[in-house]
Order: sequence, then structure tokens, then C-alpha cells
Amino acid sequence: MTDEPNLLGDYLRARRELLSPEQAGIPVIGVRRVPGLRREEVGMLAGISADYYLRLEQGRDRNPSRQVLESIARVLQLDDDTTAYLIGLAGPKPARTRRPRKEKVPPGIVKFLAALPLPAFVEGRYLDVLAANPLAAALSPRLVAGANRLRDVFLDPAERALFVDWELASQGLVAGFRQSVGTSADDPRFIELVGELSLASPRFRQLWARHDVASRRGASMRFDHPQLGELTLNREKLAVSEAPGLMLAVYHPDPGTDSADKLALLGSTLPAPAESRDSTVHTRQ
Repeated sequence: MTDEPNLLGDYLRARRELLSPEQAGIPVIGVRRVPGLRREEVGMLAGISADYYLRLEQGRDRNPSRQVLESIARVLQLDDDTTAYLIGLAGPKPARTRRPRKEKVPPGIVKFLAALPLPAFVEGRYLDVLAANPLAAALSPRLVAGANRLRDVFLDPAERALFVDWELASQGLVAGFRQSVGTSADDPRFIELVGELSLASPRFRQLWARHDVASRRGASMRFDHPQLGELTLNREKLAVSEAPGLMLAVYHPDPGTDSADKLALLGSTLPAPAESRDSTVHTRQ
């Protein structure tokens, strides 16, 4: 047990340090030497002893009841997504698999991508781009099969420049990644990817330490395209029912807007699709 990562304790500590006493309704008297709430303050507000809360953070007790976790979640002001993540950290761990299952895009989704007159791609649980249509690649040359959204957004200057609100976009990306991988802290691909990004990107390292969690969901995105200038697109992320962990991402503009005109112009510059719809979509082999 002691050799296993203390995911629950790490998460509790990170979220505790992000919550100020004022946010928790605790009056501040004198100088505080720790960021955020003290352990005993969390325990008091959650209705548990300070010693028990300390054992949870230190990993000496890894099996708290759901009621205790929900009380702590209320104190830490977690939303539904982060509360579910917290409860999952204390749940039974899935059996380890030596070889992670290869992620494959279902043929029907490949055809659907080719038929869509909108930028669209499929990403896996590590945010690898598994398939993308030509309009997605025209929006960003990094939206192609074999790329990884985390590496590109944090390490590629051209991809960073594409996002008008890069700080916000990068924060959402990391929170979605943490929710996607869940408790797979011993997964070699997870370890490799997080290690690489932590060394290469101070921004990723900062965000990863926050332990933010959020479902991969829709959002309004502002882009600064090299040819089109600024445009605003709605991004939808839809689960692929045939392949758990895979998400279909689609960008679409509000009808009648300047962004809709610009996206139509971008689409008009692409070669006419081939006879076979499959041939217009590149997939990761």
C-alpha cells in the first residue's frame, strides 16, 4: 500500500491550498503561514477530526466513506465533476493491464468525419488525435492524426498563437486530461506524457499541480488564424459510444456571423473530396 501513489492525499492537499479562508467563511486573524485552508480547518468544517483528515492527506487512511468525502467536497467547494473524481480516487482500483488496448476509430465515425462540412477530429483518452478531416487541418496544421493536443498546445508556439485565450484554453485542456485518465497513475504512457510536459512547460507544471478536473465538454473558442484573422467557433465534444474514452470534437460557427463566412472561405480553398469518403480522412495507424 505504501508503494502506491497517494492520489487521494495529493488531490485533497492541492484543493485545500487553493481555497482561501475568506472563501470558506473563516475570519483571518494575524499572519497565516500556509496557502489556503489549514488541515484542521477542513476537518472542522467537514465535521471530522483534524487527525483523521491528516491521515487522509498523508495516505495513512485510503478508505474514507462516501459521506466523509462528500462533506470534504462541500468544504472544498467542489462541483459535480470534481466531487465524482474525488470519490473515484478512494474507490477500488481497476486491475492492471500490461498492454493498454489500442485506440481505434470506428469505421462509421471515419465516414462521418469525411462527410462533415465542419472542422472535426477524434481524440483518445491521452488527447492523441486519432483521426481528423481536412477542414480541421486547415484550421490548425496540428489537427492531424498522430499529433497530441497536450504537446501541441503547450510546446508548439504556432499552436499557442492560434488561441486568443490560450491561458483559459490550456487550463481547460489539462483539467479534461486529468478527468480522462482518472486514476491511471501507473500507466506508462501517462507517466511519460506528464513527465515530458512537466519538464518542458512551466505552464503545464503549474496547472498539473492544481489538480483541476473537468469533463471534456463544449466551449466557445476564439482563434487567431494566420490567414483568416480572428474567428469564434463553438466546440462540441461528443463521446464515441462504440469506443469508450474516444471523443469526437467538432467546431461550428454561429450562423450568419463573420466567423461563419470565414470558415466557409477556408473550406472553399480545400481540394474537392475524392470519390471515397474514407480517403478524405487521415487516421492514426
